[in-house]
Amino acid sequence: MKGAGVKGQDTQHALRRRNLSRVLRTVAAAGTVSRAGIAERTGLTRAGVAPLVDELLRLGLLVEAGRAATGGRGRPGSGLAVSDRGPAGIGAEIGVDHLAVCAVDLRGRVRARVAADAANRHSAPGPVLRRLSALLMQVTAEIAAEGLRPAGLTVAVPGLVARGSATVVHAPNLGWRDADLTPGLTGATGTSGAPVPLSVDNEAHLGALAELRLGGGADGLAPPTDFVHVSAESGIGAAVVVDGQLLRGARGFAGELGHVPVYPDGRPCGCGGRGCLEQYAGEQAVLRAAGLTPEQAAAAHPGPGARIALLARRAADGDAATTGALHEAGTALGIALAGAVNMLDPRTVVLGGALARLAPWILPSLEGELALRTAVAPAAARPGGPLVAVSRLGADGPLLGAAHGALRAVLDDPVTADARAHPPHR
Repeated sequence: MKGAGVKGQDTQHALRRRNLSRVLRTVAAAGTVSRAGIAERTGLTRAGVAPLVDELLRLGLLVEAGRAATGGRGRPGSGLAVSDRGPAGIGAEIGVDHLAVCAVDLRGRVRARVAADAANRHSAPGPVLRRLSALLMQVTAEIAAEGLRPAGLTVAVPGLVARGSATVVHAPNLGWRDADLTPGLTGATGTSGAPVPLSVDNEAHLGALAELRLGGGADGLAPPTDFVHVSAESGIGAAVVVDGQLLRGARGFAGELGHVPVYPDGRPCGCGGRGCLEQYAGEQAVLRAAGLTPEQAAAAHPGPGARIALLARRAADGDAATTGALHEAGTALGIALAGAVNMLDPRTVVLGGALARLAPWILPSLEGELALRTAVAPAAARPGGPLVAVSRLGADGPLLGAAHGALRAVLDDPVTADARAHPPHR
């Protein structure tokens, strides 16, 4: 019977933590909401909400915020909001030509951000991680001055990451294989307590998660919950979201759209295949088709994203070689995406990353191929808007997705996350 009592206590603790998570997520989504409004949104009783709110106030995760509508009849109640102090999610991005770090608070605001040019292509992981660690410590120091502390660190990389690990299995554009990032980043946030949770993920996956949380139209439309997200830096990656959940695949490698063959007897690819999408719509392929080398692009338009910026400028100026190269890239993208659209029937295909900036010149041929090759309703007849949309997040998607992902531990389990951030003194 003693064991049954312990099990019952464990169940009660688990239920309480789940309800704390529900309340915290509800307030974070609402902005400002009353206790009665929380009860209405969660289905909990007002009496059940009160102690949960009190605990979240004690933990410093919620704050009183004046008056707020209940969402029903009656006078406005005392408002609650998530704190702009306390835990922050730290996101980092390792690109081929740049490093970036940002921190977001529970309200979703970016509180600190830093980026630096970095020639990471074919650089060993050690030097790259040391440079990244310096940026991480800079951001951590900035947010500490505002009363924030790191709750977690998520790193976006342009490569395959073993599911549930911090190991980059293969990042061809970096030249990395089986690189465990944990040793190089442990303690990189500069905190005096226990190391914050570290996760590493593919940049396309994190871009899709950012779209899920932060996307949607400028007209106030909610972010999509069923979509294929396509992004590009040096390579081309994709992510599939179904019913608000990211499909990772058995090993976490889902989304390698860049190596889908679009012309089976076409150009040889570094992966060993032929005619892969990356050989027609990847950055280097488009530069080559436009008559440019990466070195020329960097010299003409220095800084992160230099090559994409130059392509966009030349296309806007009407350069025939550039617009022709982007038309060819859109055609190849449309061929590759047609299979995904036919198989998954997503509500939309979202172009993110560099593709968002180049969308005006890519979309016509891309949409033309989809219209020819998809069995589902054409774009004009689809419910809920056009088949292809352009992300408002652009190149910021992976970094923002990483930072918001790093806050997930706090939202999932506020008590454990707070205890981790405040380890007992010994």
